[in-house]
Amino acid sequence: MTILELILFVIVAAIAGGLGQAISGYSYGGCLVSALVGFVGAFIGAWLARQLGLPELLPLTIGGETFPIVWSIIGSAILSFFLGLLVRRRRVIA
Repeated sequence: MTILELILFVIVAAIAGGLGQAISGYSYGGCLVSALVGFVGAFIGAWLARQLGLPELLPLTIGGETFPIVWSIIGSAILSFFLGLLVRRRRVIA
């Protein structure tokens, strides 16, 4: 994987993570946090799709590696939603 391919993966993951955070209604930071949420969301979404026997929707292939766009967005939304529930419960209102 070249540097250009890695940069493209980070950009696609950031967009998918940002969309997932927008769907869930919780946002945790800037572009790098969105990229991290997008990558983790891709793992969660792909795992969920495999468990349910669903096909890979809108896969993006960069340098021989596949990135599942739709499942990344769905996984990001799920991850953001549950993180939002955990973070909101820990805050103490004075």
